Amino acid sequence: MTYVMNESQVKHMKHIDIFTDGACSGNPGPGGWGAILRYNGHEKELSGGEKQTTNNRMEMLAVIEALKALKEPCEITLTSDSQYVCNAISKGWAKKWKKNNWIKSNKTKAKNPELWDKLLSLLDTHKVTVVWVKGHAGHPENERCDALARNAIQNL
Repeated sequence: MTYVMNESQVKHMKHIDIFTDGACSGNPGPGGWGAILRYNGHEKELSGGEKQTTNNRMEMLAVIEALKALKEPCEITLTSDSQYVCNAISKGWAKKWKKNNWIKSNKTKAKNPELWDKLLSLLDTHKVTVVWVKGHAGHPENERCDALARNAIQNL
């Protein structure tokens, strides 16, 4: 599923592959995130963490920080093992939550509205195609992002 910005803005955009993962030691507990940005044969790795957080927050923060690292609107293939993140973006759930003042269809409050708000703003800048991959299943970039996230936890 593609999260699309204004189609007239898509012409001549750079294509970036972004891979992300989040990890938590306990949930909640210390957490880390990792991201790989790939463009034209070059890669950049990013990571960070928080002392008290949740796995979903780290999954989201990985995407946010990767998108924040871009200096211009891009066409992006975002690969993540987080169904929470992938579905909320590609199925439009996060947009609906925001429109309904962060209330989900089951009438419960959406978690992490401040992160969703940041993420939705960043997504509006780019043309993003979301790809879900199974975690811990040998996907090379997903495994690297997992290692970045786990190293970030160790470095807290």
